[in-house]
Amino acid sequence: MATLNPANSTGPAGAAVPGRLRSPAPGRLRFPTPGRLRLPAPGRFRAPAPNRSRLPAPNRFRLPARRASAAARSGPRAALAPLLDAHRTAFPGADEAELLRGYEVAERLHRGQLRRSGAPYITHPLAVAMILAGMGLDTTTLVAALLHDTVEDTPYTIGELRADFGEEVAVLVDGVTKLDGGRWGDRAEAETFRKIVLSAADDLRVLVIKLADRLHNLRTLRYQPAHKRARYAKASHELLVPFAERLGIHVLKREMDDLAFAARSPEAHAATGHAVRAALRDAGRAFGPATDRLRGSLAEHGVEARMEIRPSHLYAVHQSFSGELAGLRPCEAARLLVLVDGAERDCYIALGAVHAALHPVAGQVRDFIAMPKDNMYQSLHTRVISPDGDPFEVIIRSLAMHPVAEYGIVAHIRDACDDAATADAVAGRRDLVWLSRLLAWQSDAPSADFLESLRADLAAGNVAAFTPDGEIVALPAGATALDFAYALGAATGDRCIGAVVNGRLAPMSVQVRSGNVVEILTDPAGRPSPDWLEFAVTVPARVHIQQGLARHRAEQAAEAGRRRLVRALAGRHVDLLAAEARGDSLAVARALGYGEIDEMYGALSTGRLPLEELLARFVRSWHRRSP
Repeated sequence: MATLNPANSTGPAGAAVPGRLRSPAPGRLRFPTPGRLRLPAPGRFRAPAPNRSRLPAPNRFRLPARRASAAARSGPRAALAPLLDAHRTAFPGADEAELLRGYEVAERLHRGQLRRSGAPYITHPLAVAMILAGMGLDTTTLVAALLHDTVEDTPYTIGELRADFGEEVAVLVDGVTKLDGGRWGDRAEAETFRKIVLSAADDLRVLVIKLADRLHNLRTLRYQPAHKRARYAKASHELLVPFAERLGIHVLKREMDDLAFAARSPEAHAATGHAVRAALRDAGRAFGPATDRLRGSLAEHGVEARMEIRPSHLYAVHQSFSGELAGLRPCEAARLLVLVDGAERDCYIALGAVHAALHPVAGQVRDFIAMPKDNMYQSLHTRVISPDGDPFEVIIRSLAMHPVAEYGIVAHIRDACDDAATADAVAGRRDLVWLSRLLAWQSDAPSADFLESLRADLAAGNVAAFTPDGEIVALPAGATALDFAYALGAATGDRCIGAVVNGRLAPMSVQVRSGNVVEILTDPAGRPSPDWLEFAVTVPARVHIQQGLARHRAEQAAEAGRRRLVRALAGRHVDLLAAEARGDSLAVARALGYGEIDEMYGALSTGRLPLEELLARFVRSWHRRSP
């Protein structure tokens, strides 16, 4: 019988999955439940069994205020005992001295500060570090997590932190430090997120720390006023949860999703939890006949595999059924995971075994092994009909793929064996196409538009199309040939006039689907049209189109302004062409604060620059330099 794995479930009324890490049964490689665990009291933390290769789950560690105060009085080592134990699980030879020093500095700087709950502020950075230690992050990341609010909330400066802890920790802390609202005003939030994105390009651990920080704040969101809870949860769903998905850290994404869902829609969250729990009571009986058939089929095909029933997390169920949950069936509340003990080819053999045992639903096979998602996720997905007539989803992946499917980039950081490998894992990753795409357009987006553009970019789905040369172009769901053109570069997009999709001529508005081969036709004289904004989907395309249209408007305004000035100067016997040739126009423009003469002509056309003032300056300059 398949194992019911509560990895994606939030338990009764959104409560945490019971919280102890257990050693896997002999001979069976098990990945821990990525649920939410309470922080055990010092001396009670149970580490996983030795010699087991596994990534621990980002569990829900709760540090009560009273216990934290007692721990602080008994010394930093006692307060850090659970963190040190968790870190030793992943890094047996880790340097504990740096963690102790980081905690001592953070505790001293935050001393006297309280959380909204009344707990000492140090409980927050300590909880963030525990989340990261639970996922198996390195010492540098944990030190940065302990210090992540010191520059923002205390007199400690980034220069002092750099001198005390080194450049690597300083880069991580600076990356997650918010910009000063007093200095940046309304632009602070947008520019803070832009800063995080740019910092993540240098070191992805910046985003991982930010996600752990947001997760703990969501766990303690009940202490905030109701209006703040809803706003904070909405921002989490729109900006932070998508980042977790893009990095492939699904264990964080699921919990953040459900916590934000509970804060935004408490009644819908409770109703979904009740419906899912009711459905899962019969999960073993509902999936039993199907797993019995699959077990025999896998054996016949020579595939060694383990099966698990994986409940979907509450927010995913709510979205899938739009809140209509009456009569929710087990096959709608859970999926079947087949973990193959073998190579990639064995996963395809397992897919054949699944289809031999259970009738497949036509057109429902998705191959993310041959074409991984943007977040490096690899699995085979198929939909089949159970012996009882219920359709359900089966996910097939190898044991080697499983850590990346659950932990994403964290699995790569965890597997880095030295500093050089860690640097390769956290910076300059070409397999994260979404980050390259985001970096390509972010500098062109003004603060006022940046957050909205970021939300749109992160909310997009995933389509993989091809150029005629076989290059893969990743696009969001619903993207058009125009979006494809801009994905190839701004120059191609600005000059495109048509497309050839799978050998057939198509308009730029045609929707691109996965597997399409798209060739873009261009004209050197082509330029963006205002109509393009009606069917451009991606943020890079829309930003470049708007810039192109703005350039064209500026060119037209400059031409109109110059023509007006030519006519006015002719009446004063001044030749504008000659004035431009000898540098008078540029001198006048610079004197008026314009970098280029076209900017000055454009200002004249739009009325921002009075004609009489400009005439006076030109006439004086002309007569001063005339013989």
